[in-house]
Amino acid sequence: MIRTPPITQAFPVDRRTLIKSAGFAAAGFAAFPLAGCKAQDASMLDSTDGSNPLAIPPLQSGEMEQGARVFRLSLTPGQKEFVPGVASPTIGIDAPYLGPTLEMRRGEWVQFHIDNKLAEGATVHWHGFELPAAADGGPHQLIRPGERWSPSFEVRQRASLYWCHSHLEREAGPQVYAGLAAPIYVRDDEEERLDLPSDYGVDDIPLIVQDRVIDGSGRLVYPLSMHTRMMGVRGNRIFVNGTENAVFDAQTGQLRLRILNGSNARFYDFSLEGDRSMQLIASDGGLLDRPHIVRSVRLAPGERAQVIIDLSEGRPLRLLATSPESTMGMMGGRGRGMMGGGMMGRGNSGDASGDVFQILDIRPARSAQPARVPTQLASLAPPDPSSAVRTRRFVLDMGMMGGGMSINGAAMDMNVINERVPVGQWEIWEIANASMMAHPFHIHNAQFRVIDRDGRAPPPLETGLKDTVIVNPREQVRLLLRFEEHTDPDLPYMYHCHILEHEDAGMMGQFVVVKS
Repeated sequence: MIRTPPITQAFPVDRRTLIKSAGFAAAGFAAFPLAGCKAQDASMLDSTDGSNPLAIPPLQSGEMEQGARVFRLSLTPGQKEFVPGVASPTIGIDAPYLGPTLEMRRGEWVQFHIDNKLAEGATVHWHGFELPAAADGGPHQLIRPGERWSPSFEVRQRASLYWCHSHLEREAGPQVYAGLAAPIYVRDDEEERLDLPSDYGVDDIPLIVQDRVIDGSGRLVYPLSMHTRMMGVRGNRIFVNGTENAVFDAQTGQLRLRILNGSNARFYDFSLEGDRSMQLIASDGGLLDRPHIVRSVRLAPGERAQVIIDLSEGRPLRLLATSPESTMGMMGGRGRGMMGGGMMGRGNSGDASGDVFQILDIRPARSAQPARVPTQLASLAPPDPSSAVRTRRFVLDMGMMGGGMSINGAAMDMNVINERVPVGQWEIWEIANASMMAHPFHIHNAQFRVIDRDGRAPPPLETGLKDTVIVNPREQVRLLLRFEEHTDPDLPYMYHCHILEHEDAGMMGQFVVVKS
């Protein structure tokens, strides 16, 4: 039987819990004020005057020791001024909020030494990586306060943007919200031969997009209510790499943006102002087979995309995003405009459906040569469902008013293994959504291929390797995947909704990879 040590609840569920928990303030991130919180909806969205240089996370490549790339990291309490002059308690990885971009190469062996300097337990999950279950960083790999966790594994992924974040049992939402997350760059020879923009911080820029609730006093708030349990926590302000109203001064004729939806629950449609086109080149697990000309890219929490922006005309560009007031009724695929409204700054009609988020102002230095992207990127054969020897079905549901988060009728139980999957065997996983709200479904230890959506071919972003996929209401998405190694009959991986409040409320299951 699987067992995990008991943990202390890190964030207050309600005001009564907060009052009784005098020790929370010592954690540096637990005592967020709840005063002034209203039901989270798009009508709260606002903006502030002024602009700020985009913060670029420092690049950390570790140290080579005895053939392994070694990273020494600390989970630390801190403070951040989301509003100038008003400090809020936060947590980060080697930083007060968020963390550095960890850089590694495919085929390397990596070793981490992670010290927990928080007053609460935490975990660090390597989102998108194929690795042993003991190194996954899920809820079973608890790092107690004052302890060190030292996982190691081979980097098997293609070059792309990945990330790490908290996956603490029932507390992933508040810990990620408070800042426990960081981007990861994996590089490889195949991508480098293409001569794509790759000068970090110059023409290759990570964008961690997050919404946060800032109350009337300027402090960060994590509201927990019946509404946020059902819809997920969605904020009234947008931050990119922790920067509000971010501006980037470009020095090159083309820019590669690696976009991560690091929000707890909010979906985004990213686009350029003026309906300008972008070249979509990569999804969660790396390069697509070829670039796709797109005018918008939809990302749910946990999803990533990479686009090339042409700055050759020397004109300023603005990256925008639209977002639904809710994800209820998101039917009909991932095309532009399907998500409705819910934006920052109100439209002329006063209805949120006409508004947009301002993500990043891009200011080119001068005109330059047009962006040149290879016509072929990665060698990706189309998924072959005939190779599958088994089909598994997973039904996502929420119960009445979000009171029964479940997969296949069961809520997450740390002591229950829901699936036993043979190693090296191709399978089809059918993900069906029985609820009236869209859910991003994430599978640990896998990069899968999307076969179809209700029998329809997937859109461009889903033609490559994925680890998180949106499943719209009353929709079924079929995935082709296999787990190539790392068997463990007892220690599980997770599959779950990546709306973090849904994950925390039980929309998650466990599977082990076993010998055939």
